[in-house]
Amino acid sequence: MKILIIGSGGREHALAWKLSREGNRVFGAPGNPGIAQFGQVIRSTDYLTVASSVEPDLTVVGPEVPLVAGVVDQFRAARRWIVGPTEKNAQIEGSKIYSKELMLRLGIPTARFVRVEGEEQGITALDQFDFPVVVKADGLAAGKGVIIAPTRAEAEAAVRSLGPRLVIEELLRGEEVSFIALSDGRDAVALEATQDHKTVGDGDTGPNTGGMGAYCDGRILSRDESESIMDRIVRPVIDATKFTGFLYAGLMMTAGGPKVLEFNVRLGDPEAQPLMHRLNCDFADVLMRAATGTLRGAELKWKPEPSLCVVLAAAGYPGTPRTGDRISGIEHCGAEVFHAGTRTGAGGLETAGGRVLGITASGPDLACAIQNTYAAVEHIYFEGMHFRRDIGQKGLKRWLSTR
Repeated sequence: MKILIIGSGGREHALAWKLSREGNRVFGAPGNPGIAQFGQVIRSTDYLTVASSVEPDLTVVGPEVPLVAGVVDQFRAARRWIVGPTEKNAQIEGSKIYSKELMLRLGIPTARFVRVEGEEQGITALDQFDFPVVVKADGLAAGKGVIIAPTRAEAEAAVRSLGPRLVIEELLRGEEVSFIALSDGRDAVALEATQDHKTVGDGDTGPNTGGMGAYCDGRILSRDESESIMDRIVRPVIDATKFTGFLYAGLMMTAGGPKVLEFNVRLGDPEAQPLMHRLNCDFADVLMRAATGTLRGAELKWKPEPSLCVVLAAAGYPGTPRTGDRISGIEHCGAEVFHAGTRTGAGGLETAGGRVLGITASGPDLACAIQNTYAAVEHIYFEGMHFRRDIGQKGLKRWLSTR
């Protein structure tokens, strides 16, 4: 097939990498230098015009912004097959208030919360919570619209900085898991669970980012846990909204069971990188079945070896990143390198965003996957490069404790 992938980050490069390895002809809009190595890149965000020139058999949307802007509705009106939610259903990610109220209406387990429409209301609402407390901006914020405030003073500052439309909620305790399902509006198939690492520093310290790394391991959730999450969390949303595309449930595995931290309406980034690295079946066929409403009976198969992705970030990230630093060492690192924030400059490949590269490798077990990925990281350099050194360690500790 000819497949158009909308987006320019690491998730889109991973999708393009996987789909091209299956023999499909891949196009990226606006794409990135990684996708350009094996697919055709079209530097445009006028996606319908791109589709008219390419005539893809299928389009897959990576990032949230075009989804919230209604790109799926536009493609369907033009009678083009596309994977993603409608503009209305994209509000499950586009508005935290909408999402939390949907969860409340459907009885989906989540943190206790208060909807806030202004600064004064937000300051008053803090009286209803113990500290630490979580303050979330209502709209899209590139993964940075959440502040965990340990004290009242910090919570009030968060309300002022993220407002005026907010969700304030109790802090849930446990371990985070990313659970993603692909739906055709009626039926759904679950992807393997992953674990993202959202804060910039080791040990889950520092401000939130778009994600500093993730791993995919079949032992993160048991079969019973996955089926329970599908039944209690994913299917109620699909049944109520006829949701199509990727539904991402960011979960906290609490002592009382899984609770939803957030819903996204796309493949996660960097979760997509280890997911595509482990996937061991014809994904293009499954995606087409999702787009055409024929997903019933579809299965996803996975390589047994865990995969891990470490994000290399630019100087200044997650604040204002510095760009234009030359990148070296990719060719001989011995791992898959997914481009997230790169461009081709006069001197070669250089940084062009906050999250620059996603270094991804696997191994016979999680410990080996960690070792192989970080060994590859050591070959790569750009000035100001920083990364977390503990991606996958929670899973490793969990696995060692059960041996």
